[in-house]
Amino acid sequence: MIRRPPRSTPLYSSAASDVYKRQSLEVIKNLLISIADEMGVTLQRTSYSPNIKERKDFSCAVFDKSGQMVAQAAHQPVHLGAMPASVEAALQKFGSNIALNDIIILNDPYMGGTHLPDITMLAPVFIKKSLIGYVANRGHHADVGGMTPGSLPLSTELYQEGLIIPPIKLSNNESINTEILDLICRNSRTPDERRGDLSAQIASIKIGARRLEDITKKYGVANISEHMEAILEYSEIITRNTINGIPNGIYEAEDFMDDDGLTEDSVKIQVTVTVQDDQIHIDFTGTDKERPGCINAPKAVTTSACLYVIRCIVGEAAPANQGCLRPVTITLPEGTVTNPLPQRGVAGGNVETSQRITDILLSAFAKALPELIPASSQGTMNNILIGGHHHHTHSPFVYYETIAGGMGGTPNKSGESAIHSHMTNTMNTPIEALEFAFPLRIKQYAIRKGSGGQGLHSGGDGVIRDYEFLSPARVTILSERRKNPPPGALGGGNGETGQNILYRSGFESFMLKGKETLDVEPGDIISIQTPGGGAWGRTCLLY
Repeated sequence: MIRRPPRSTPLYSSAASDVYKRQSLEVIKNLLISIADEMGVTLQRTSYSPNIKERKDFSCAVFDKSGQMVAQAAHQPVHLGAMPASVEAALQKFGSNIALNDIIILNDPYMGGTHLPDITMLAPVFIKKSLIGYVANRGHHADVGGMTPGSLPLSTELYQEGLIIPPIKLSNNESINTEILDLICRNSRTPDERRGDLSAQIASIKIGARRLEDITKKYGVANISEHMEAILEYSEIITRNTINGIPNGIYEAEDFMDDDGLTEDSVKIQVTVTVQDDQIHIDFTGTDKERPGCINAPKAVTTSACLYVIRCIVGEAAPANQGCLRPVTITLPEGTVTNPLPQRGVAGGNVETSQRITDILLSAFAKALPELIPASSQGTMNNILIGGHHHHTHSPFVYYETIAGGMGGTPNKSGESAIHSHMTNTMNTPIEALEFAFPLRIKQYAIRKGSGGQGLHSGGDGVIRDYEFLSPARVTILSERRKNPPPGALGGGNGETGQNILYRSGFESFMLKGKETLDVEPGDIISIQTPGGGAWGRTCLLY
């Protein structure tokens, strides 16, 4: 049984003094989290796109002056775990040349990004000439160019996926470089929406910087800096204590992606987890080589999945920050699907491969902690991207969303149905908002009954979401678990695989691949039927 330290555990360590009593640590920790929360509220309320305003596909965090994440809001796990790499890339490029009122922008997946639609902004915070730390946000933009609407194409290289932004200064001494905004918007199919969402990110950054200044002025520069390090150290201690409760050993697991979207070959991801006292080593040696298709996961995304799984095992006792990764080392062989070389396509690696990495890591830990780890969830984000022109105004539109599915059964209860799981934490787009903004009609939105695996604790059911098109459009689907079902645990049944179906003008039906781009006409319907979760435990029958 894993031994979790109680919430009231005080922090006493070599780097701690009386100032770090549990009470003051809790106050500062929550103040920093509140900054990230307020940044998120600002970003959501001032954004233009349904993707950010309705689905909340964004994340916000606070960093110390060395670039370590010390606090985050409860946003997207795949964003938050990868965001430190973006901050690191910005610091490596600009170093001491980052000044008051600067804002740095980037999206390059090989410089700390996840995939191109995820644009990151960060800004330093100073009190007089003393650097306190950084605030950062990341928003998924519905379109940043590329070969298909939505910028998540079935690509063979990064250049096909959209505009690549290395770390550059969007703002220099409080003067926004509008030419950079013009460049980004000109490369998007929906420039007005891009400008609105970028402006919302800027507003969010400014709010975060202001709030960090406020608490620093109240508590003092030295005090805030010391507490930031203490918060990281506290998370490290809680994590180490938790790891100490895991039996020492070597735990292996492997699973397969359905395909890479260009070939039919399955793609193996393998992991070996070594637990030794209060440390964990995660080794992805044995994972397949990088693929021609876009499912390659950048190093930052794989690291993000590792942080997420460690956080799940540790639980809420440890504040969510980079301190949780201090007892963890990761081996990522270059040129593999979990650490590709530039400039491989990564559009699907962020959304789909991150889910499979999470499944595999949980499967490995389940061998050490069978009473704690659930069965596999749906294992996909079911991405659908739709672009075209409104049938009346002829203005361009691009729509993107991920679709919920079934959670895996747990040792204590059945899995939840119709819910986003693991590396995605977005909301569903309300039908009213979708139909108001786009030439689409939702014909059916329902729980996919019976799609969860059967067992002692059954897996949750997926959903059915049917889109009718009111104007011609180009559609891209990036989905997984269409060939290989979400596995159950400890004898539990597998969840049902998902399926994507095209109905031409309501008559002929065609099964679509898990990853496909196609053109549709008015009256066509695409039905996305998402996987259920695996069950935990075999059902016992008494006679």
